[in-house]
Amino acid sequence: MAWFSICSWDAEGDGTGTAADGISAVEFSAICNGVWELIPEVTTINGFASETLGLDTRLLFKCENFQKIGAFKIRGATYALKRLLETVRPDNLTVITHSSGNHAQALALASKLLGVQCQVVMPSNAPNVKKNAVKGYGAIVTECEPTLEAREATVETIIHRLEAEANRLGQERIVRLVPPYDHPDIIRGQGTIALELFEQAEELGLPLDVVIAPVGGGGMLSGVAVASKGLVSRTLVFGAEPSGASDAQKSFRNKTFHPSVNPTTIADGLLTSLGKFTFPLILENVDDIFTVTDTEIAMAMKLLWERAKIVVEPSSCVTLAVVLYSKEFKERMSAMQQHYGRQVNIGLVLSGGNVDLASCLEILSKV
Repeated sequence: MAWFSICSWDAEGDGTGTAADGISAVEFSAICNGVWELIPEVTTINGFASETLGLDTRLLFKCENFQKIGAFKIRGATYALKRLLETVRPDNLTVITHSSGNHAQALALASKLLGVQCQVVMPSNAPNVKKNAVKGYGAIVTECEPTLEAREATVETIIHRLEAEANRLGQERIVRLVPPYDHPDIIRGQGTIALELFEQAEELGLPLDVVIAPVGGGGMLSGVAVASKGLVSRTLVFGAEPSGASDAQKSFRNKTFHPSVNPTTIADGLLTSLGKFTFPLILENVDDIFTVTDTEIAMAMKLLWERAKIVVEPSSCVTLAVVLYSKEFKERMSAMQQHYGRQVNIGLVLSGGNVDLASCLEILSKV
């Protein structure tokens, strides 16, 4: 009889974990999958920030756009698979997910590197460049209608097919559904961003006072926040979010979950609602969440393209936009500078650079 199982595993692998089970800063050192790219001195942007905030500021950009797949998602996917492989042989494991973007590519590449079979369900309207990238990493891609219901139904169909095949062949086959953000091991993997950022900042003699990360589903922000607070508890950690998709800010400030409903923003990587794991961690470890308009995001993107000479997607640019254009953030930094009376060092996570060039050029042409 074949052994077949399917679940989204928890921190201990049994599917029973609670929202914040077992996540601590110590564990983030378990994976070193980062691209050690930090841009510490972009003089013009530092000048703009210092002038805007009315205080001496140094910005350090953590460039996840230089990852192999062009985004931070490879961290969580790799760490999650490594955790699974502590108890399962690679040749017995198949991982599956549904995604239209970076998580699909991340899981496909991580699976290829670790010798695991990977199945990805992608909506039919996903860009061909992304479908081809996932296929190029060796994953099996199944297309479906572009709705959440269709994605989930297609995943179930594939699971049943794999079960039938395993039973027919008498094989041992374990299938794990790997979610894009709302899982402790995904969160742990994303938290390694903060480990590297703090270490690099110290090496430059610019210890961090503030860290800002984008927030959509919250996997990166929750991981970065837990790691940051564990490393240097006085560090302020902020989320950055488009005003047209401000469910995370509403949830955080009201201390009550608000789903993302009909979000409208050019930052298409930040449309997802917070999860049952990420929301409690954000409440506990994040100091505030600030929002910016699409115009402000576009202006920040133009500045990064022109002055830092790097290609980043709109979702990445919310962090710089908060520094330059958020009145609430300016007020918070003014109070901080009065307290410290010195230069403020701010770490900004640039989450990715997977852009549709034509769309981005259109965005940039309007600002």
